[in-house]
Amino acid sequence: MARRSASMLSRLLANPSSPFTAPSRSITYMPRPGDGAPRIVTLIPGDGIGPLVTGAVEQVMEAMHAPVHFERYEVRGNMRKVPEEVIESVKRNKVCLKGGLATPVGGGVSSLNMQLRKELDIYASLVNCINVPGLVTRHENVDIVVIRENTEGEYSGLEHEVVPGVVESLKVITKFCSERIARYAFEYAYLNNRKKVTAVHKANIMKLADGLFLESCREVAKKYSGITYNEIIVDNCCMQLVAKPEQFDVMVTPNLYGNLIANTAAGIAGGTGVMPGGNVGAEHAIFEQGASAGNVGNDKIVEQKKANPVALLLSSAMMLRHLRFPTFADRLETAVKQVIQEGKCRTKDLGGDCTTQEVVDAVIAALE
Repeated sequence: MARRSASMLSRLLANPSSPFTAPSRSITYMPRPGDGAPRIVTLIPGDGIGPLVTGAVEQVMEAMHAPVHFERYEVRGNMRKVPEEVIESVKRNKVCLKGGLATPVGGGVSSLNMQLRKELDIYASLVNCINVPGLVTRHENVDIVVIRENTEGEYSGLEHEVVPGVVESLKVITKFCSERIARYAFEYAYLNNRKKVTAVHKANIMKLADGLFLESCREVAKKYSGITYNEIIVDNCCMQLVAKPEQFDVMVTPNLYGNLIANTAAGIAGGTGVMPGGNVGAEHAIFEQGASAGNVGNDKIVEQKKANPVALLLSSAMMLRHLRFPTFADRLETAVKQVIQEGKCRTKDLGGDCTTQEVVDAVIAALE
């Protein structure tokens, strides 16, 4: 394995004109004793295109000889609840890779995605919306990280019918959850050399709920004097996002706003099919396609087996870094971006007509 990695590094360094030339490092990554031990990851293929794209990840991981083994569980979005053995698996393994789970619209069972987040207290969602070399988009220099509170807000699921024809839906905002998502956003910015954190709100209307969220963000911001902090009302944010997205860096949001903004930013930066993401709490993490739009796909894509696996492959690179396998993460991310840059093998959403398997084969070839 070491000889093969060294061989690949030598080829990259021998071609300095390559856009994927490995960065020079003055100090190499030094693992702790035992860091190379294989890790078991809970795998939930999910609905729709989920089995296709998670299968793509399995193939690429095997081709890389990555020290990851998957513990597979079949979960469907129409189940009444997440099976207990799945919850126990994630608690035991600490990390999960997940395809999309369909949520019935207007009635039916509650969202299993929300059940997972609440049960495991996975409170922070992170979506990196960034221009990918080789993909032509309307805007350049887009590199936005949307950090969204995952457990409360409009997604609390507290709804009831007061009288026939009148439904009350509660938006819950707490100081505890607002402070910890703000801390996570600023900590992320600090650790990743980001310069600005923008809090998104509607406190001009929801003065108590979003006011509490802003108050919490302001308190945390005082502890990070080296990071610029500003605030923006959500409707103005949407307009600014489509007009001048490059002005944003890290964005921290309550639950609903973050979902809308992450999907919008993903569409601006190149499409939901190429944007990675993950969800993290104090003890557990779930990695999945960053933007939720299109993560289940449709019957035609499934039948033709032409789902785009790029987003989940890049999310898997995030997972590898989370597991402290940075070299494997770098190799995977470099190979995926090389395939996109070359432009020979793309799925329909990126202007091509390739199948999922053809993209996987191209990524594996790039790894070699």
